[in-house]
Amino acid sequence: MSDGITWEGSPTALSGPGVEIRRVDHGDQAMCLLKLDKGVDTRPLFAGMQNDQCQCHHWGYIISGTMLVRGLDGDRTYVAGDTYYWAPGHNLEALEDAHYLEISPSDQYDTLMAHCKKVMGG
Repeated sequence: MSDGITWEGSPTALSGPGVEIRRVDHGDQAMCLLKLDKGVDTRPLFAGMQNDQCQCHHWGYIISGTMLVRGLDGDRTYVAGDTYYWAPGHNLEALEDAHYLEISPSDQYDTLMAHCKKVMGG
């Protein structure tokens, strides 16, 4: 058994229209697999957070699809095969159906997920 993460072997951390997140924690890091459908835009989801933006650090790898990241330093597009670091102060939009691996500090991710669930009504 590996210490990695698989879609089928990981519990769902968040599920809603056009988005699903599977998460496994390793120490103080949240290791997540994410699926976003084309057109998903996090601006409404992150409303109410500081500057209406995600305040979590993320490191990751785009497995498939294309993501637009609106950050404090401008917009940037990421495509399959790209690695990334997204600093606090960003929003995302899936320009195509996207799958990606993301690693974030667990405490920050807990705060993010609590906010998202509240906005989603659950």
